[in-house]
Amino acid sequence: MSPSPVLPDERLAAGAARLATSHRGRFSAETVQRVITDSYERLAATARVTTHLVVLAERLTAERLDALAHIEGSPGSGLPRVLFACGHNAGRSQLAAALLAHRAQGHVTVSSAGTHPAAAVEPTVAQVLTEAGVPSGETAFPKPLTDEVVQAADIVITMGCGDACPVVADRRYLDWPVADPEGAPIAVVRTIRDAIDAPITELLDSLPSTA
Repeated sequence: MSPSPVLPDERLAAGAARLATSHRGRFSAETVQRVITDSYERLAATARVTTHLVVLAERLTAERLDALAHIEGSPGSGLPRVLFACGHNAGRSQLAAALLAHRAQGHVTVSSAGTHPAAAVEPTVAQVLTEAGVPSGETAFPKPLTDEVVQAADIVITMGCGDACPVVADRRYLDWPVADPEGAPIAVVRTIRDAIDAPITELLDSLPSTA
């Protein structure tokens, strides 16, 4: 068994303090510390470069706490929540999440995650998104699939993770059979982007209006 990663306590503690302040009255400081430590350990398990690991752990924790608050019925936006799940969260699910977030214009809460997250997002993903006029998500990073993010989703869209994708009762599940852009030439990744964009339109049409 490999040893647990060494935690940069001061920086993690500072991130936990910021999140505890923003969630005051909702989660205890101990809960926030537990989630941020777990997030750090999950990201460290696959990271090749750890320079920004604490920052990414704080971002992942913020998403997980938001999902947990939704599950527990805390007042929120009431927006539909869509989760894209694939194996590595490095290509297909990143493309889909960016496209939906761009098209929904703030009317959908969008997440993406992977059952076995990669160390980094495929470099061609940002390029083809930028070409399509979509914020490229150059700060995007592969995220692990966590229980609270799955449970908070109204719709879970699987993209090649097979039986590894979790199933939660009373959720709408869709499976989009899209090719994996890992290592593919840019022309192929553009085709994959366009193949994902078509069902995005159908998905948006099926969601309740939040305007």
